[in-house]
Amino acid sequence: MTASAYSLSIAIPAAGFEVLSGEPAIGGLHGASRHYHCPHCKSWLFTRPEGMDEFVNLRATMLDDCAWFAPFAETSREEGFQWATTGARHSYSGMPSPDVYPTLIAEFARSGIHP
Repeated sequence: MTASAYSLSIAIPAAGFEVLSGEPAIGGLHGASRHYHCPHCKSWLFTRPEGMDEFVNLRATMLDDCAWFAPFAETSREEGFQWATTGARHSYSGMPSPDVYPTLIAEFARSGIHP
């Protein structure tokens, strides 16, 4: 979906997310996870992941200032290129099980990179 070695997103609380202008469109995938795109240029903007209604995965490139951003956890490594590494503290071959998220969230809150 990115034509790249990476798909970089930042998980933010859904309660703190709002589209301020325009009306994003569902992209090419029409499954339970909803991937929203700009209807004009088709850029991938954000995702509302299935089963994780408390989060929105915002594309890091949508941040006004992304200089502070660094990967904290990477997923789906088994699908990635062997040579493409992010330097993330945590790495998973697929998606981590839901019971891992509270620990990841707490660790990120304590020591993750923030704006």
